[in-house]
Amino acid sequence: MTTPFPEPATPAGLVPPSAPPPGCPAHAGGGIAPTGPEGLRRLYGPEAESDPAGLYDKLRAEHGEVAPVLLHGDHRAWLVLGHGANIAAMRTPSLFSRDSRRWNAFRNNEVPPDSPLLPVVAWQPICVFADGDEHRRLRGALLDGLNGFDRRGIRRHVRRFTTDLVQVVGPTGRAELISQFAEHLPMLVMTKLLGMPDEYGPQLVTAARDLMKGTETAIASNEYVVAGLRRTIAIKRESPGDDLTSRLLAHPAGLTEDEVMEHLRVVLLAANETTVNLIADSLKMVLTDPRFRAHLSGGQMTLGEALDQVLWDSPPMSLVAGRWATTDTELGGQRISAGDLLLLGLAAGNVDPVVRPDLAAPLYGNRSHLSFGAGPHECPGQDIGRHVAEAGIDILLTLLPDVRLAVPEEELTWSSAWISRHLTALPVEFTARDIEPDPVSVAEAEQAEADLAKAGAQQARQDQQPPQGGAAKPALPAPRGAERAEQAGTAGTVAPAVPAQRRGWWDVLTGLFRR
Repeated sequence: MTTPFPEPATPAGLVPPSAPPPGCPAHAGGGIAPTGPEGLRRLYGPEAESDPAGLYDKLRAEHGEVAPVLLHGDHRAWLVLGHGANIAAMRTPSLFSRDSRRWNAFRNNEVPPDSPLLPVVAWQPICVFADGDEHRRLRGALLDGLNGFDRRGIRRHVRRFTTDLVQVVGPTGRAELISQFAEHLPMLVMTKLLGMPDEYGPQLVTAARDLMKGTETAIASNEYVVAGLRRTIAIKRESPGDDLTSRLLAHPAGLTEDEVMEHLRVVLLAANETTVNLIADSLKMVLTDPRFRAHLSGGQMTLGEALDQVLWDSPPMSLVAGRWATTDTELGGQRISAGDLLLLGLAAGNVDPVVRPDLAAPLYGNRSHLSFGAGPHECPGQDIGRHVAEAGIDILLTLLPDVRLAVPEEELTWSSAWISRHLTALPVEFTARDIEPDPVSVAEAEQAEADLAKAGAQQARQDQQPPQGGAAKPALPAPRGAERAEQAGTAGTVAPAVPAQRRGWWDVLTGLFRR
């Protein structure tokens, strides 16, 4: 097994991120100074988490385009702040590799096995950590798999789950759009695209968010996600379908099971994290910024153009870790040593005064932002992420046309980790209404019921056929479905005996919302 993590633990071992263990560096209150050895600023702790944009401004003023910083465990790294410097690092893999095994801290055995950095920077057999021919082989398989989905199919999933989510809150006239919408829609859609079983577990969203935050429970969260993906791979080997897992398993690039699992993992986590934040920040902008609200309602601006502005102002991920220098070199006026870690500052680069001297100027339709990267490692799933966000918001606004913010805008708060910044809550109100079920969901349920009945009837016929030799089979006891049919006066219809089913995670999730 080439993944740097131990064998998957049981889901019961997952510690909810809402209750991190004492001493968690990503959640600690006091006791963490904003600067560490040699006066270098930390990218974790109270100051970094409360005002990351302010920290980037300080670093830019002190060091220019590239600044030395400290990560969890006070590991040194370079934060790339300039737009041009970020582009240079992204587009020059010969100088700045994606292979994290080059990192000096790994080579010197300075990273403990329980470091919260490992789920993000530890090498894995995926295109994200590969260069050259190996990168082209792995990325080609992933692109072929992702490009197999059409926008109509994705929108069908988005419509189904958006409708399901809005159905829960529609009659109440109130909702909290982060915890009851944005944090669930991308994962629901992605599990369908990956072909994962519906009953995978309500902790999937929790585990994904915790993993990306880099807390001390990130390793356990990663194990939970990995266990679900390996289960999905085993299912799809036996019963392939029209999903990303099946496509990767069958691709002529010949991916190993570890390679398939790791690619599914990175797609699931990256797509969820980035799309959650894109939906949240776009909804906030639509509901609070008079430019957006007026233009959208007046038809002068498309929702896609609104998303472009959000991708400039609030990148779904603040930074990407990272790149590793292949040799001694220079970037942004700093001397970079071979094996040094570079953090691509997407949020900082997007507000670089060199490219955006006036941050208030609109950027409708301008997609030269850094939010999806650039060069050979540009995000391969960006089109899917954008489509899920755009379609989800569009359908939400259609179902709840008078939705409005329920609190003053100044009361909205954010939480930050070293990789991303999250809107904490987005409470809204609207005219209470019952939401009609999505026709596709109803049709799928009816088809599943029909398939089940057909399978039961076929099994009943097989059971009654005489065996070889002519002797008839003894009559089998009637299934429970037949007993219920007789009681209802329809003894001629025999329903199949269906064993008790585990409660699906979607039922658990919506049950929590309805309390």
